[in-house]
Formats: sequence, structure tokens, C-alpha cells
Amino acid sequence: MQRLLAEPISDEIETLVILGINHEQQHQELLLTDLKYVFGLNPLHPAYKQNFNLVKDVNNKQGWISIPEGEYTIGHNTEHNANSFCFDNELGQHKVLFQEYQIANSLVTNGDFIEFIEDGAYENFKFWLDEGWTWLKTNNINQPLYWLKIESDWYYYTLAGLELVDKKAILAHVSFYEANAFANWKNMRLPSEFEWEAACDQFNWGNRWEWTSSAYQAYPGFKTREGAVGEYNGKFMINQMVLRGASVATAKEHSRKTYRNFFHPQTQWQYSGIRLAK
Repeated sequence: MQRLLAEPISDEIETLVILGINHEQQHQELLLTDLKYVFGLNPLHPAYKQNFNLVKDVNNKQGWISIPEGEYTIGHNTEHNANSFCFDNELGQHKVLFQEYQIANSLVTNGDFIEFIEDGAYENFKFWLDEGWTWLKTNNINQPLYWLKIESDWYYYTLAGLELVDKKAILAHVSFYEANAFANWKNMRLPSEFEWEAACDQFNWGNRWEWTSSAYQAYPGFKTREGAVGEYNGKFMINQMVLRGASVATAKEHSRKTYRNFFHPQTQWQYSGIRLAK
């Protein structure tokens, strides 16, 4: 690659190389999440690296942010960001109309989620989507991924090994089904990806991938590209939910406020969390 890039290259090759670098950054994050998953399945709970607990961060703000009713622009602006990279699923800038809503200035904590567990919410079908309830019962899910109750205390596996759950730290490794059930339990909801993008300049984000209520679909004017790069995003626009932001495992400066991550709703292994809306 160094020899290739040392010589003059065409715009086509440059575009492909930039896409490849950003794709590699995605895999750098996946390496960490995959390592944690493999190590986390080991009953001995081995430490990958000492003092490498990536889920110890806490909120530094509280309260709610009010977003007024109005029309908001969603998507990557190619005119104002001509030299900045984005994936094709971020293109097709368009207008969205919102009624007034509020969005949390903080993410749900482990302590918040322990209250949900101890209230018996994993055993109460009324909080769960039908598919979520089936997933729950089929797989015997009773807590977030990597959590383990020993006597009366909750522990979770981190890349630094098994540790006592910090109730003040931000929750991680929950599925969309769990996020949606928690929101129902709180008599609130998850924000849409558009509500998230319209409000995100007013709150801190980047510690967790944040589940939204939006299905992963194409923006207006989206077209699958020709050739191998056409495999990149369009073919996945089915049965997946959008997550916004970034996580503690995301490569530095890889994400942006228009970035659209997406996973199946039962996925827990990403550093995924919950921001509520109402």
C-alpha cells in the first residue's frame, strides 16, 4: 500500500483506498468486541489486559434536553463537507418534521438497569416486543451479556477480567430488545435515529453505540453502487436496527453525527447502551 500510494493514483483508486481504510477501522473495533466475546465465554474469565476495563466510564451530565417542533435536516452534507468521508448510507440529505420531544442528557447506568432486573422485568411479558420475548425465553436471557450474579452481587466480565458491577458506570452490551423493554418499563421510549441526530450536538456521545427505534433503511435517492463496493451497505437494509454515535472501542475520529451503525435486534456483543426519549 505504501508503494502504491507513493505514486500518483486515480480518483477511483483514492476513493477505494479511503473506503478500505474506514472499513479497516470498523474491523479494529470488531477485534476488541470479538476478543471480549471469546474471552467472556471462558468460565475462568481470563484478563485480556490488566487495567483494560472499557465499561467503567460514567455520565457527566444529567437531565433532559427539549427539542422544539420543527423541520430538521438529516444526513451527511456533501457541499459543506466536500473533503470529509462518509459511507453511502449517510448520503441523501433530507428534511424530517418533528413534534416537540425531550431526549436524555445521559445514558442509562448499570444501577438503573439493576433496578429493572430486580423489579422482575425480564419475567414480565408486557414490557417486551413479541419477538423480543421469544428471544428472551428461547435463549434463557436474564441479564446483559457478560453479567453474572454471585450470591447477592452482580459481576461482569471486562477485558481486565471479572469485576464487580459499578452501578454508577454506563450500561453496555444490551440488545435492542432489552433497550426497548427498559424504555417501556420507564414509560418512555427510544429516540428515532433522526431525533438523535437533530439533538446530538447538545449532549455528549461516543461512549456507547446508542440503540434507536429506527429500522435500517435507505435514505431518499440511495442507490447500490456497481461492483464489489455495492456489497457494503445496501444488502443489509433488512431486519436490522440503527445505532448512533460511537463507543469506547471505536477507532479514534472514525465516527460522526451522521454515522449509521446497524445490527440485528438481538445483538448484545457490541458496546451498546440506552439513551431515553419522551
